[in-house]
Amino acid sequence: MGTLFASEGDRCGWPGAMLFDLDGTLIDSAPDIAAAVNELLSTEGLPRQTLEDVRAMIGNGVVKLVERAYAACGIVLAGESLDRRVSVMMDIYARHLTNLTIVLPGALEMISAYAKASVKIAIVSNKPHAFTQQIVEHYGFAPHLAAIQGADAALRTKPHPDMLHATLKAMDMPLSRALFIGDSSTDAAAAKAAGMPVVIVRSGYGHDGKNDFHADVFCASLHELPQAIEKLKSTA
Repeated sequence: MGTLFASEGDRCGWPGAMLFDLDGTLIDSAPDIAAAVNELLSTEGLPRQTLEDVRAMIGNGVVKLVERAYAACGIVLAGESLDRRVSVMMDIYARHLTNLTIVLPGALEMISAYAKASVKIAIVSNKPHAFTQQIVEHYGFAPHLAAIQGADAALRTKPHPDMLHATLKAMDMPLSRALFIGDSSTDAAAAKAAGMPVVIVRSGYGHDGKNDFHADVFCASLHELPQAIEKLKSTA
């Protein structure tokens, strides 16, 4: 990982900012997403997908989700045909944001505690920005946040680093003081590309216990986040 801290003072004050992924890291939104996916597929008489199948489709935004859902039904989408289904999916998913979604254990507790400790907290999600904002407000994250960054046309989504860099700029926080927390290889790759350390939560969608993709530290759940941060400090 290299040297994180220029001085012991930097070590004591790190992290100054914590950027969290949303789906699979802070919330379990898979039941809502599955309901929306199956409603979309039903408009064309296509077979329903199981909750576990849909969990495996999550992580790279709505376009990839729709592409994967149709691929599971043996249909390859591209160009206008993909765009049209994505547009329909956006309308459907807007009605499935907070029906079945739950906050994951430790999520609000950790975010609240670190925010109270003057750490700047942000959520960075590949979910469309308006949907991300609605969800974080509904589930009580918003009062603790310094920034919210969902997918928009101006920035490439994770695994590109653009959204992470834009979030740090919005918070006026240097890269050297930032930590990313996610649950998938997409999150790990985005953090690596951005040049910041990453903690991966194994209980999320993106880790099946078999593929230890790049991460600086793994933890079983967000309850272990303080220990993961201390491990990063001790090994930097």
